[in-house]
Amino acid sequence: MRVDLRSDTVTLPTPEMRRAMANAELGDDVYGEDPTVNRLQARVAELLGHDAALFTPSGTMANEIAVKVWTQPADAILVDAESHILHYELAAPAVIAGVQVETYPIADGVFHLADIESRIRVADDHTPGTRLLCVENTHNRCGGTILPPEVMPDLRALADRRGLRLHLDGARLFNASVALGVSAQAWTRYADSVMVAFSKGLCCPVGSVLVGSAAFIREAHRVRKMLGGGMRQAGVLAAACLVALDTMIDRLADDHARAKRLAEAIAELPGFSVNLRTVQTNMVYVQTAHPAQAVERALAAEGVLCIALDPHRLRLVTHKDIDDAALEHAISVFRRVSGILS
Repeated sequence: MRVDLRSDTVTLPTPEMRRAMANAELGDDVYGEDPTVNRLQARVAELLGHDAALFTPSGTMANEIAVKVWTQPADAILVDAESHILHYELAAPAVIAGVQVETYPIADGVFHLADIESRIRVADDHTPGTRLLCVENTHNRCGGTILPPEVMPDLRALADRRGLRLHLDGARLFNASVALGVSAQAWTRYADSVMVAFSKGLCCPVGSVLVGSAAFIREAHRVRKMLGGGMRQAGVLAAACLVALDTMIDRLADDHARAKRLAEAIAELPGFSVNLRTVQTNMVYVQTAHPAQAVERALAAEGVLCIALDPHRLRLVTHKDIDDAALEHAISVFRRVSGILS
């Protein structure tokens, strides 16, 4: 049995998604004429409580569009020290927007407003001014941890007081919403712009959506074209996202339950440790006594795939295509590898 725990991006579209894609009503989205894309954008904007939305090929592109729209070259932006924007977007803020990326500390998904405020720069003849604050929910490198919704009003107040825009990288926002049983708007209503991804736990083959004000989205449309993101008859992709909104959000709870079961089982094994407090959604980060790449190879030899993110840390991600049988197989393989390495 092959059990792929590398990421929820490996999920395959459902038969219902494939049928919707084959039958999608199409037009040229660069001209705003694809009816399926337009339905998706309108629905996501309403769902997240914003005026307008833009369908993009990826979450990275959506994040970088937001950075570009909200800043000018030689500005600074603030992200946390473990953020996706910092670690996994190829220095795009500097390359595309010409901005300086600065960081504030975070640990296990927790940060402090005072740390953010102390790092906000006021522009002068020597330093850039901070123009944008970015937060992430759920937080990938912090283990899939959830940004508490009660923090958002304080972040909004800080941004307003210091003249910043607030962007939410919500690639896995629906995981947070389902885990806490609260509306996504508990976070999104406080942000100037929000990105949500459909190609992760929602199982779509491609796509993210960026939301904000009508004026923001008009400029975002131009930047998307600049970056090569005009996809023409993109309704074949948006159709799957519409199905996902109806069928894939509530079932994220199954992924969370399986992640917890996986984490608890691995935490009992010699040579492995798991901070169970951070296992809040569909991710499990495992500390390894042996080099993580060696453990990754040993697991892969028995059909369990994961990612060694750091010298002694593995990432495992549950998703739709991991059922109970696959989960139990993964646990049994971890037990065997633990015995061999011990």
